[in-house]
Amino acid sequence: MRAITARDRAAGVDGLALADLPYPHASENDVIVRVHAAGFTRGELDWPGTWTDRAGHDRAPSVPGHELSGVVAELGYGTTGLTVGQSVFGLADWTRNGSLAEYTAVEARNLAPLPAGVDHVAAAALPISGLTAWQALFDHADLKAGQTVLVHGVGGAVGTIAVQLAREAGAHVIGTGRASDQDAARDLGVQRFLDLDSDRLEDAGGVDVVLDVIGGEIRDRSTALIRPGGTLVTIADPPTVQPSGGRAIFFVVEPDRGQLTQLADRLRDGRIVPLVSTVRDLADAPAAFAPGVRGRTIVTVAAD
Repeated sequence: MRAITARDRAAGVDGLALADLPYPHASENDVIVRVHAAGFTRGELDWPGTWTDRAGHDRAPSVPGHELSGVVAELGYGTTGLTVGQSVFGLADWTRNGSLAEYTAVEARNLAPLPAGVDHVAAAALPISGLTAWQALFDHADLKAGQTVLVHGVGGAVGTIAVQLAREAGAHVIGTGRASDQDAARDLGVQRFLDLDSDRLEDAGGVDVVLDVIGGEIRDRSTALIRPGGTLVTIADPPTVQPSGGRAIFFVVEPDRGQLTQLADRLRDGRIVPLVSTVRDLADAPAAFAPGVRGRTIVTVAAD
């Protein structure tokens, strides 16, 4: 099969290439997915899991990419809940070969059925950003209707989904970003927009929830905005300051079939729309990792 391989950590993006690899092995409780569309995170070439397995052993050359949408081609021993020929989407495992390949072995629990009529490209753009936004807002911050949430980086993949989920939940949404993000933020339902280059963050006033994807000074300044009992949730790095009367937490997204299913239902019904800036073929995927490339890229692998 064809796949994008990362052969040398020191080489970074220059070490990415299209190559022929053996068809993957389906271990117990695995699914082999024929990948139709895949997503990736540009920073994953720096992640330890890209280069080592769960035991810490070197596994280069590795296949990057962790989001995927496709069709079940094979079931491993003991796999239940999915069937051959079924359309699925979800997350490839962090420490195994990923989704930028024609076939990928994935733990079945990391996948959810894809509703009929849902586009594979849109589905591949949803797992990491959708699960991150869902878990931040509802699992960690316990967002409720009528509360105020401040979403940093509304122009990004996580921010885009977070705004849509928060608005559906009945929250008042304040968004931050650059001036170029303002129109898109308003279209998503942001009720107040702050330009981080020209507006004062402190003018947001008191909020119940902050979802931070930036970290550093912005994260620390945001703690002063948290109302008593409120929560700042960050995916950038662990917080160094705790809000008075509230809490600040850092988390890493986890696969969850139930949450993926709820996200897929919203995608099917048009209640959420993931961010997709560019679509590339598999052979062109390495160029999308290059420094300076902006926006959300989804890679098409197999034809529908």
